[in-house]
Amino acid sequence: MKAMLLNTYGSDAVFEPTEHPKPTVKPGHVLVKIAATSVNTVDTMIRQMGEELPLSPALPAILGMDFAGTVEAIGEGVTDFNVGDEVYGCAGGLADLPGTLAEYLLADAKLIAHKPKTLTMREAAAIPLVGITAYEGLTRANTGENQTVLVHGGSGGVGHIALQLANYFGADVYSTGGGEKQLALIEQLGATPINYKTETVADYVAKHTNGTGFNVVFDSVGGANIINSFEAAALNAHIATTVSMVELDLTLAHFKGLSLHVVFMLIPMLHNYQREQHGKILTKLAEIADAGKLKPILDEQEFGLEEIGQAHERLASGKAMGKVVVSV
Repeated sequence: MKAMLLNTYGSDAVFEPTEHPKPTVKPGHVLVKIAATSVNTVDTMIRQMGEELPLSPALPAILGMDFAGTVEAIGEGVTDFNVGDEVYGCAGGLADLPGTLAEYLLADAKLIAHKPKTLTMREAAAIPLVGITAYEGLTRANTGENQTVLVHGGSGGVGHIALQLANYFGADVYSTGGGEKQLALIEQLGATPINYKTETVADYVAKHTNGTGFNVVFDSVGGANIINSFEAAALNAHIATTVSMVELDLTLAHFKGLSLHVVFMLIPMLHNYQREQHGKILTKLAEIADAGKLKPILDEQEFGLEEIGQAHERLASGKAMGKVVVSV
């Protein structure tokens, strides 16, 4: 099969097209003919940082985590899928799991689900990592009806899914953005836009919550921004963040009685821990998408498999709106 291989890591590492052995099916797994894959920030981090990240695969490596495609073969013990089924998931590209920048993928059946019927392969491939992350964060934060939810970075990959899911859960949704296009997208997706460049946290807390704060804050920006999340939160509120590798003073969180949920959705893949939860979440996300309540935004630029280097550059440039997707 054709695959895009990395033989070195680093900022100038080049993906090289190569003929690679096609995987053979094994128990508990399915062999998938990949139609599309999407690029996530963690993919670019692995390419650049290599061994500095404990989750990077050994070289030579096939990167890529998300995919959508068609089942070609079924391993022993797999009962939920059949040959010819259209599936999607986040199932490779780190540690000892070969990635999706190839024509075929051997995927653990626990990590995948049937593709949403109403979405294209490219749309479905955009969902898994960001969708699981958003769903896990919002559900761990007990998001529900009549709550006020603030999503930081609502036009980003995780954020634009999170605000749609918060709407689905019945919340009153607000989201920060920093430009006209971002704010327009946030409004289009059903949230009240907040320009963090022109409004202080105190300003928008007073404006939208009468000064009491938000019940849930989903922070897809993270880092130093978590302090803004603490400030924006109501008493006894929940904060979910996807980026928490930072030193912070938790005094404000203490005096507000906040709960902090750190979402790192790669844990089941890295540690083979409760992988079936990913399959269950993806099944639920497909149900929500087929109900017309979830649709990923795809960046306007399209890429083929041999253009994966350009796709990485597109994501890293910060100019992409929505997910960067690669057709295989």
